[in-house]
Amino acid sequence: MVVTTEETRAELEEVLSHEVKNAIVGWTQAEAHSTPAELLQAARPILEEWHAKQEREAADVGVDGLPHVGGDGLDGPDQSPETSVIVVGYGRIIPKWMLELPRYGNLNLHASLLPMYRGAAPIQWAIANGEKVTGVTTMRIDEGLDTGDILLQQELGIAEDDTAETLAPRLAAIGADLMIETLSRLQATEITPKPQNHSEATLAPILTKEHGSIDFRRPAQEIYNRLRGFQPWPGAFTKFRGKVLAVTAARPVRQLNSQPSLGDGQLLLRGSQLLVGCGQSTVLELLEVQPEGKKRMAASDFARGYRPSQDERLSS
Repeated sequence: MVVTTEETRAELEEVLSHEVKNAIVGWTQAEAHSTPAELLQAARPILEEWHAKQEREAADVGVDGLPHVGGDGLDGPDQSPETSVIVVGYGRIIPKWMLELPRYGNLNLHASLLPMYRGAAPIQWAIANGEKVTGVTTMRIDEGLDTGDILLQQELGIAEDDTAETLAPRLAAIGADLMIETLSRLQATEITPKPQNHSEATLAPILTKEHGSIDFRRPAQEIYNRLRGFQPWPGAFTKFRGKVLAVTAARPVRQLNSQPSLGDGQLLLRGSQLLVGCGQSTVLELLEVQPEGKKRMAASDFARGYRPSQDERLSS
């Protein structure tokens, strides 16, 4: 999306509130899918709406739906009269000539407090690593990966029961508002870009299916955090009696009196509770599971049906 200095504050808010929020929310929903084909299918409505708008405006603003920029157009380095190019969820390196095109640069909204969690999955990894606070950053894109100068940031607390699915829409909402503020303050020359401290950078790599495999050598709290962060994909799963068992809800047991020592992955049925031993002598209570080829069920129903013995273990 390109924003010009001729737009009024009211028009700017209307454009950004609709387009940026839709783009951010749409992308966070789309990127949860497991394959590139599913990702494209989920993102298709967003792309089709954007292309339709470009076609409607083509007669007024230039060929192929792109704005006139003077000189040789987008094939050359001539500076555009547009103030900024806003990039959300693009996922590719932007060429240098395009970075130099708009007056205020290419601006990006990133779902973390940079330089923490650079990369493709900042929301998921912030939760998985047990962070209590995250946020959003507007930055000026450079030739690196999420390494550009910081413009504005806003923090947001992470609740104990937040998942990637519940946190993403809240980040999208404050992010859209922060982008509006960023553009307004850039225009008023009220922002001094701040270089990132690269020595403090952490990474948020793209998720793979293997990230969902539960390692019961980890402490219960860490397993719980990863389960929350990796929703809805890749989720959290283990194996029981040689078949995949997805764990869709669980919680750490803070204290368990008169508890026999449980090995990593060892099961214990205690009343209606299905417990499993984890690293550092911690315990995780399974609340909801999904056996391979079955529907989701309460862990208590699973225990009644499968009758696990205390000698049985869950495995990777």
